[in-house]
Amino acid sequence: AGFIKSPLSQKRLTQDSVELYCEAIGNPIPEIQWWFEGNDPNETYAQLWDGARQDRVKINATYNLHSTSTISIANLTGDDSGMYECRASNDPDRNHLSKSPKVKWIRSQANVFVIERPEIATGLAEASGKLTLSCNISGPHPTVTGHKWIHKEKVLQEDSNPAAFTSYTIEGKMEEHSGVYECVFEANPQIKGQVNISVPPQVTAYKKSEHGNEGDTGVLTCKNPSFPAVTTWSWHKSGQGRLDNASGRYIIKSSGNKTELRILKLDIEQDTGDYFCNGTNSLGTGDATVNLRVRSRLAALWPFLGIVAEVLVLVTIIFIYEKRRKPDEVPDDDDGGSAPLKSNATNHKDKNVRQRNAN
Repeated sequence: AGFIKSPLSQKRLTQDSVELYCEAIGNPIPEIQWWFEGNDPNETYAQLWDGARQDRVKINATYNLHSTSTISIANLTGDDSGMYECRASNDPDRNHLSKSPKVKWIRSQANVFVIERPEIATGLAEASGKLTLSCNISGPHPTVTGHKWIHKEKVLQEDSNPAAFTSYTIEGKMEEHSGVYECVFEANPQIKGQVNISVPPQVTAYKKSEHGNEGDTGVLTCKNPSFPAVTTWSWHKSGQGRLDNASGRYIIKSSGNKTELRILKLDIEQDTGDYFCNGTNSLGTGDATVNLRVRSRLAALWPFLGIVAEVLVLVTIIFIYEKRRKPDEVPDDDDGGSAPLKSNATNHKDKNVRQRNAN
């Protein structure tokens, strides 16, 4: 067996996570194990397994053309600092309890240094139509080489200032820019803080007016684009009160920042009207209105029937026009008899000429 990729030493902060990767090749395909030795002088190597350290250790391995294994440790503490060793062997007796393997385990090591996370004081101020977010490292920390501000995985601002303080300014109201903003101090390891802009739910309807055919299923949807997410959704109908799934005709599905009301077998008289969706979080409530119009099943035929009616009217007009026009096209008798009269006169004249010539 031989390594083609070895784990790399890393620095991390407490509460962070770390991931180490190892890849080995051989014939037959070797097995990979992970071992750990802490910084305590009396501590010896101990094998790690999936689910160790109160389920903070996760090990994923694949054995295809060669062996690959990844170990990840979540929510790091100072006790996770130490030497991590990737071992590989394809000796048949490698795990035998009494026999020693003929070929020893090959090893590749990486150090993980877990540093105490420095305290970060965060702030949010609103003045003159502007929001100012700030982060300040208030304790000992690694050397800072710059800063970033990130929102929804998008970098909003970046600099190379070595200061332990950074700020970001937003134009507008809190309701327009709610969410989680992350301040990043570029260091080894990175230091991250979080500033939350929290507001009551800013509930909006997916469509302010919905249409449905009688007998079909109507679907009304509301969403909340603001932070934090809605914890409780409810639906009401004008003149009817709160709706719930127990009625059998209403199906309400809500998840985080979205809610959906389904109305089975729409009825023109019963279901037409205004519906109200209400969302609640720790800061308050918000609602929106959706107007539902239920059409008769025959409503879809009206456009077709209108076209048919127009065609019938057009055909009738053409038919009447043709009927009235035909008598005008009969040939005139006076015009038709003139040609024969001219022909008879000519024949009579020719006969008289022949008689004179004979005399």
